[in-house]
Amino acid sequence: MKAAQVNVGALIDESRLGPYQWWVIVLCAMCLVVDGFDVQAMGYVAPVVIREWGIAKETLSPVFGAGLFGMLVGSLTFSALADKLGRRPVLIGATLFFSVCMLVTGFANSITELVVWRFAAGLGLGCIMPNAMALAGEYSPRRMRVSLMMIVSCGFTLGGVVGGLITAAIIPSLGWRAVFYIGGAIPLVLGLLMWISLPESIQFLMFRKSDNARIRKQLLRVAPGADVPVGAQFVLDEQKAKGVPFIELFKDGRARVTLLLWVINFANLLDMYFLSNWLPTVIRDAGYSTQVAVMAGTALWAGGVIGTLLLGRVIDRVGFTSVLAVTFLIAIAATAAIGNPVVMVSMVAVFIAIFFAGFSIIGGQPALNALAATYYPTSLRSTGIGWSLGVGRIGSVLGPVLGGALMHLQWSSSSLFLAAAVPACVSLIGVLAIARSQRGDRGNLRTATAG
Repeated sequence: MKAAQVNVGALIDESRLGPYQWWVIVLCAMCLVVDGFDVQAMGYVAPVVIREWGIAKETLSPVFGAGLFGMLVGSLTFSALADKLGRRPVLIGATLFFSVCMLVTGFANSITELVVWRFAAGLGLGCIMPNAMALAGEYSPRRMRVSLMMIVSCGFTLGGVVGGLITAAIIPSLGWRAVFYIGGAIPLVLGLLMWISLPESIQFLMFRKSDNARIRKQLLRVAPGADVPVGAQFVLDEQKAKGVPFIELFKDGRARVTLLLWVINFANLLDMYFLSNWLPTVIRDAGYSTQVAVMAGTALWAGGVIGTLLLGRVIDRVGFTSVLAVTFLIAIAATAAIGNPVVMVSMVAVFIAIFFAGFSIIGGQPALNALAATYYPTSLRSTGIGWSLGVGRIGSVLGPVLGGALMHLQWSSSSLFLAAAVPACVSLIGVLAIARSQRGDRGNLRTATAG
């Protein structure tokens, strides 16, 4: 008698979103909370370190760059491992490794030590987001996959907000080192929790030809009432890519979109990390207090949280390209407005401009991640997201370094933020190019964006 066939993808797509899937999504989102906290941590403590150590502002540029360069190397190296070894072991290992590096950073007593440990922490962080996004997407029903991945990505922006609130509260009494102690303890607990309860991707288990009993057990956790008989044959609608994952990103009509995603990620992450790292310092130099400077950074990330939540819902209804085009138009206007002399005389006006810059730039980045996650198949998903982010990390390295160089040249705040609007223009052009590609891509991207 022929064994019954169960389509794994269809079963997940047709199921209601239950507690088991929500738990996976929560764990993945917590991974990104850690990521967002770390990204903003150095920007928040920078003004205090500059004052305490008596150093020039631009001296910290290598520190910013080291962490981001570590993320670049981690994204390009370890994201591909997850498509070979699994989401679970790479995600847990990266989280625990990052935790140790974060804790050690709190003991740094020189710029050199900060550079070393920020680079090491970046290696771990670099492969967290691609794997968390891939795993969350693989446990999400197709009808709401984009929204759920955006919710997961919201953890990144939420981490920035939480980081700002914690930093503002503890730096005056406990000092800047406590920020890293807290930032290291949280992922340590999270890593142990994931070790206990985080499942592997069902789709990945199928590609690894895991035993059917394990696949059946996890499917029944996703859809407890489903008809999944013992001995069933499990199938997927997609085939595993046979070649080297990186090379496969450029096959089957994927080359154009792959390159465009790289360009957009590069430009947007350049903007994001320039703003997140130097905004508190620029606001402080404008005559505001340290607490106001920290809250300005928090406003940036708060805008990102709201942007992420709203954009995900709209994208599910409208599609990626039109929403992202409007988003980057807002980014251009808001970023240019931050340093405008007319805006700078009013703290309220400054905070409004910062909020909308965060809404569009930080809120737009999860949408780019979700686009990559929906565009690439399971066997290339972590690699595709990882390389998009990895190339983007080049921009994230250059952003803080370029900002430090421009500040060293004594550029005015107005000129600084006008320059920051240029990458947003590049992102807009890239999105419009993807929209054009969508019209002539035989429906491949059209299918992805509708997912």
